[in-house]
Amino acid sequence: MLRPCHQPIIPEAGCDEAGRGCLAGPVFAAAVILPTDFYHPLLNDSKQMSEATRAQMRAVICQQALAYGVAQVEAEEIDRINILQASIRAMHLALDQLCLRPEHILVDGNRFQPYPWIPHLTVVQGDATYASIAAASVLAKTTRDAYMESAHVQHPVYGWDKNKGYPTRQHREAIAVHGLTSLHRRSFRWDRATDGQ
Repeated sequence: MLRPCHQPIIPEAGCDEAGRGCLAGPVFAAAVILPTDFYHPLLNDSKQMSEATRAQMRAVICQQALAYGVAQVEAEEIDRINILQASIRAMHLALDQLCLRPEHILVDGNRFQPYPWIPHLTVVQGDATYASIAAASVLAKTTRDAYMESAHVQHPVYGWDKNKGYPTRQHREAIAVHGLTSLHRRSFRWDRATDGQ
């Protein structure tokens, strides 16, 4: 069962990213501030949820969150500053969008750069630990999936409607035949990537 928060007395934002391991498309991140008494039995790490459940929870989160923001960093910038720095930048941009300023930040994973004047805590598997991080994972993933499904219309040979830019066999084989698009991360070793989502 997810913990509702780490600091129950102050506004606390959960942050997570989606698309870090992809070969194509932006990395997305979300920041979410939930009510301290928020609970929903279907909320979980977005990777453990079905697409339909993620869509359902996205609507719940957007309706009930005290504040939320979603941001992206494009493939060109990922190539320029590396995927870790791009993921952190996307989180900062998502935090910038919050209409309520948090007094504490929970971040999924073990790496982060301080957001100005707000303390933070990194939590390995935080999206399976804290509700606000899980909510952020849902918003980041559903927004990114929608982006890649739209991009699929322009570049159907890569199968982004199914693989969302991750290094599946179909995606790697399409790169070998058709080359890279402007959405591909050219700093990634796509020829050595392994299947995964």
